[in-house]
Amino acid sequence: MRKIIMMFVMAVLLIVAGAGMVRPAMADDASAAAAASAPAAEASAAPATPTAPFSVDSSKINSGDTAWMLTSTALVLFMTIPGLALFYGGMVRKKNVLATLMQSFAITCVVTIVWTVIGYSLAFTPGGSFIGGFSRVLMAGMNYVKGDKATTLTVSHLAPTIPETVYFVYQMTFAIITPALITGAFADRMKFSAMLVFMTLWSIIVYSPIAHMVWEPTGWLASAGILDFAGGTVVHINAGIAGLVCCLVLGKRVGYGKEAMAPHNLTLTLVGGAMLWVGWFGFNAGSAVAADGRAGFAMFAT
Repeated sequence: MRKIIMMFVMAVLLIVAGAGMVRPAMADDASAAAAASAPAAEASAAPATPTAPFSVDSSKINSGDTAWMLTSTALVLFMTIPGLALFYGGMVRKKNVLATLMQSFAITCVVTIVWTVIGYSLAFTPGGSFIGGFSRVLMAGMNYVKGDKATTLTVSHLAPTIPETVYFVYQMTFAIITPALITGAFADRMKFSAMLVFMTLWSIIVYSPIAHMVWEPTGWLASAGILDFAGGTVVHINAGIAGLVCCLVLGKRVGYGKEAMAPHNLTLTLVGGAMLWVGWFGFNAGSAVAADGRAGFAMFAT
């Protein structure tokens, strides 16, 4: 019990430390506010920024942004299957290759269901500071209505130039790769059925609330000024801490240090790494949620 408590305390400290590293500097906020006092009246007359998903005419949808986000969605999914599956599969022993490959494929299936049922709603709808609401459970309210003269559809308040369905699937690929990353930490050491149960619960209890706190404007960490452009906190710190805790709880592999545990096929790892490399352009540049200068600079930096 003491060991488990220590692990959770360490996990909390690591999350706080990691979040602090991505917090933007705000030393000039006071001077900026003073400089902006003149046009304050004009700003107050501007339309309020939407705080929840809303419906728009289809003419408001940007076809370029939508096309880029569809491409980015495919690229990020490509990172998990087959990219991450091959990357991990090549590093385990021969007897565990198929099980390791199937972990990524099974997580893709399970998280798709979880995300559709409740995950997206808990992450990207208005609610409390720590978790979202239930307005998008089973994709409720995500409409596409084709009329005689006009077509209306819903968009997310976080991505108003693309259909909400596209944003839903793009964020789902993030929700898929995050738990898939964890599997590399306990390779050869967890039963397949136990892994499925763990990933289902982890996606609901950990991933969705963290995504809400960081990426939803009303979330706790977002309100504190945390900036996470492409998943440094939600994906990588989150998965890294979960992987560390899994390692500590499960312990060493049976026979570790006593018998050879050479990788089965590093060619698979190389191919998988190349797929991750290519997919990362969609992962980072797609996080701009538009085909604009930010997306271009994110791709350049990547």
